[in-house]
Amino acid sequence: MDTETTRCTDPRPDVVIAGAGPVGLLLACELALRRVRVVVLERLTAPDETIKAGAINTPSAEAFYRRGLLPALAEVQQEAFGRFGSFMRQRQAAGATPVRAAPKFAGHFAGIMLPAELLDASDPGFDDVGPAGDIGLVPQLALERLLAERAAELGVVVRRGVELTGFDAADDGVTVRLRPVAGAAGASTRQDGRTGGGEADGETAGEAAGEAAGETLRADWLVGCDGGRSTVRRLAGFPFPGTAPEITGRQAMVELTGSEKLGAGWNETATGIYAHGPLPGRILTVEFDGPPADRDAPITLEELQSSLRRTSGTDVTITKVLTATRFTDHARQVPDYRSGRVLLAGDAAHVHSPFGGQGLNLGIGDAMNLGWKLAATIHGHAPEGLLDTYTAERHPIGAWVLEWTRAQVAVMRPDPHARALREVVRDLIGTVTGTTYFVKRISGVWQGYDLPGDHPLTGRSAPDLELADGSRLAGHLRDGQGLLLVLTDDPETARQAAEYASGYAGRLRVVTGRCPSRPELTGLLVRPDGITAWAAGTDAWQDGEGADAGGGEAEVSAGVGTASGRTSGAAGVADVFGAAGVATVPRPSAAEIRTADEPGALDDAVRRWFGTPDAAAG
Repeated sequence: MDTETTRCTDPRPDVVIAGAGPVGLLLACELALRRVRVVVLERLTAPDETIKAGAINTPSAEAFYRRGLLPALAEVQQEAFGRFGSFMRQRQAAGATPVRAAPKFAGHFAGIMLPAELLDASDPGFDDVGPAGDIGLVPQLALERLLAERAAELGVVVRRGVELTGFDAADDGVTVRLRPVAGAAGASTRQDGRTGGGEADGETAGEAAGEAAGETLRADWLVGCDGGRSTVRRLAGFPFPGTAPEITGRQAMVELTGSEKLGAGWNETATGIYAHGPLPGRILTVEFDGPPADRDAPITLEELQSSLRRTSGTDVTITKVLTATRFTDHARQVPDYRSGRVLLAGDAAHVHSPFGGQGLNLGIGDAMNLGWKLAATIHGHAPEGLLDTYTAERHPIGAWVLEWTRAQVAVMRPDPHARALREVVRDLIGTVTGTTYFVKRISGVWQGYDLPGDHPLTGRSAPDLELADGSRLAGHLRDGQGLLLVLTDDPETARQAAEYASGYAGRLRVVTGRCPSRPELTGLLVRPDGITAWAAGTDAWQDGEGADAGGGEAEVSAGVGTASGRTSGAAGVADVFGAAGVATVPRPSAAEIRTADEPGALDDAVRRWFGTPDAAAG
């Protein structure tokens, strides 16, 4: 598919997105990549500089890797490492006890740091993630800037200084009502970039506000990415069940004296939890005295200093507040992420405490899952029920995150029972098995969807296979199409695969080639979001041996090959395209064959996720 996008000059966009945070911007990019006209509405006149999440997990890094953004993220991470080094030097200069930098970012559970040196990196959960596995320390603010640049390059219209005040949803679309935010004049810009450009068109906020006065905007779909107190969610009437908060958390960037009295990282005390670092001036406090009386009241220097002194037991002095925010541990989730033509993503669909940095990553996963499905629906080639799989796939992961954060709050409480439980968790984390378990959960490598098929890769993030020509799987997903990877260098099989996929032009690309490191695989079908929808192959088994008790040679179904490559390595895929589906090879024993998806299921998988082929190509 040609990913060049047209300018969004049509008076009726396909999609209106409320919220220009990282989730809204990423969703806009995913839609624009597929020639969907998008308008993003944001009430803030400029990006919010308040400190937020500080890292991304492996699925998020893989998502950006597959869209070509990994080099930019690597630069951001290097800058973050530099700021951490500055933090360490400042502490040492102030006479604080030196802290050894961990060899690799591992995260924490309830403020208990995970020792990276105990991580079993050979665990299969960390296999085949490629260069994405080296990226983690990416602050949300930097990520948001990168996504804003990417959105501009793709022609996404971002209108700042306007807010959604209401909407009317019908079977054929949504009419959104807008108004300018008070005081927004002169501050907002409208981004209308072009592919390869990325410059704003220069429209001023005054002009945008003039357009927005009493304005309505008609679109086919509305997506609320407008945060935990989502206007879209409230106006659409989504239920939002969950648990009430019991903490008040505060996070800020400050200037302070006496910082050497504070412990680096997360610290538990008799009165709560506090954190210092990993950036100079970054502090966080957690107190278990109930939610704040007024969440929206301005956060004063005195409030932050009092909380930091209470939780740390020191007389540290804050001299200046740069940015600050409050948070609680509300844990709520909508039962269904869709109501007709209105959808929710990110914090609009689920809220929880920020412990473990799961919120940003959960929203990124939502945007990646929804983007291609909504685009296929808009373009009219989505199979029946495709959009309903958005809730079916994302809701369970969101529910897990809520439970994960609730568990951390329970372990963080400053009461004797919680502290006893905390010591049990600390002991577990002090083992290789324990650290590996927690890192796998925090990193997100455990995540997958329950898709049809028995192959162990099905429903999981696709491995970043390196092909014989030096290319990697992730590089073939940059344009947002699905990928049929045929692991063979047989030209006839390659020709038949290309012919088969010709009916899915713009939706599915075919790549053929050998994968020397994974000879047991014969083919993969990968969705645009990087999830394996179908796989064929076996576990490696002994070269020329491994015959069952019957011995001899036997006809075996296509898709079963040897690790030595004696078969074509793509027989299972060739069977679907009409090539010889039966090969005479030494038969492995039943115990030596790992269950693989039936090759005949490939066509079912293609139709399940990509619809029917174009009639012209049929």
